[in-house]
Amino acid sequence: MKNKIILTILMGICSFTLAAQQRYTLEQCRKLALENNIRVKNSRLEIKSAHQTQKEAFTNFFPKVSASGNWFNANKALLNMQLAPGMEISMLKNGLLGGVTATQPIFAGGQIVNGNKLAKLGVEVSGYQMEQSEKEVLLTTEQYYRQIISLQEKLKTIEIVEQLVNSLYKDVETAVKAGVNNRNDLLQVQLKRNSVTSNRLQVENGLSICKMLLGQYIGLEQDNFSIETTPFDELSSPEIYKTDHNSALIKTPEYQLLNKSVEASHLQKKIAAGKYMPTVGIGAGYMYDNLMDKDHPFGIVFTTISVPISDWWGGSHTIKKQNLQTTIAENNRKNSSDLLIIQMQKLWNDLTESYKQVKLAEESVITATENVRLNTDYYKAGTVTLSDLLDSQMLLQQSRDQYTDVYMQHLVKQTQYLQATGR
Repeated sequence: MKNKIILTILMGICSFTLAAQQRYTLEQCRKLALENNIRVKNSRLEIKSAHQTQKEAFTNFFPKVSASGNWFNANKALLNMQLAPGMEISMLKNGLLGGVTATQPIFAGGQIVNGNKLAKLGVEVSGYQMEQSEKEVLLTTEQYYRQIISLQEKLKTIEIVEQLVNSLYKDVETAVKAGVNNRNDLLQVQLKRNSVTSNRLQVENGLSICKMLLGQYIGLEQDNFSIETTPFDELSSPEIYKTDHNSALIKTPEYQLLNKSVEASHLQKKIAAGKYMPTVGIGAGYMYDNLMDKDHPFGIVFTTISVPISDWWGGSHTIKKQNLQTTIAENNRKNSSDLLIIQMQKLWNDLTESYKQVKLAEESVITATENVRLNTDYYKAGTVTLSDLLDSQMLLQQSRDQYTDVYMQHLVKQTQYLQATGR
């Protein structure tokens, strides 16, 4: 009676735990990943950082305001004047100087304008980088999700094989007792049972780890969620996803980043050239001094012109160097664009190949299932050996596992192709 009570309590706890777990679909997991994944969070912070850089660059349009003050007290006067024999006057033994000036840049060789354009470009780059991060996070989330389903399906297959082996074990055990089979047959079936049990342990451990990875990736505790199992529906032909790769290229964030890299290089070249051009500014200030024991405030206006003549010697080489960097960026854009198109074609080839693999795997499952049925009948009729029957059961497990793997891989490859073509 006591054992029954304990068993009832344990079953109640298990039922409560399962009920407490929320089941998540793939779309829900993808949404959680975009909300909670560290990589996406950091990408959002990078965008905010780029906006701050843009605001900082904009302040270069404002006047530069500075204030200064000096006080001194010397051990003797700095200025001595002899007015007449025996008459001497000393001045500037101590004093106070100070002022505030504001300088407005009028022309800085385009450095300020182009610096602001470069900062704005940095915001756009951060946006495309975040789009890249989101794509990769969504793909990884789906990979974990599909892997969990694959392992769950393999557990179902193991359960089917376990039923077949256990049923066979009972039949062989009965036959051994009746003297129809020898004990070696029973040992063969027992070895098969052990192998299936070992396989179950490996799959269960893999399922536990994969669920932990998905939970960590989307911000959930392993024990607080489960995933919604999706049916193995008939797959759509990959032809409905086919698109022109050259046209799709410009829609991808990877290509946009290549363009922004070239734009940034051109702006950096202009900024480099601007450093060796004259700069012009106008300003005004309010000054104050008390050097003769008398307050002396006054205002000033001024113009500044700076020409970096000596910098021209090395500046020409700096500009040539930046021109070369711009050419490198343009070459990289062309090369990387070609590689992106090649990648699209490869992913398309992989998608069509995986679709055919799924069809072949479907046929293999049907064939293996029929093979087990026939071998079971033949074994009972005494026309095939026990080893043949066990082999057919092993082939059934392998074919079902292969079908599960290629089916899930096809769905992931479908997502990869859509992402690579800007969808």
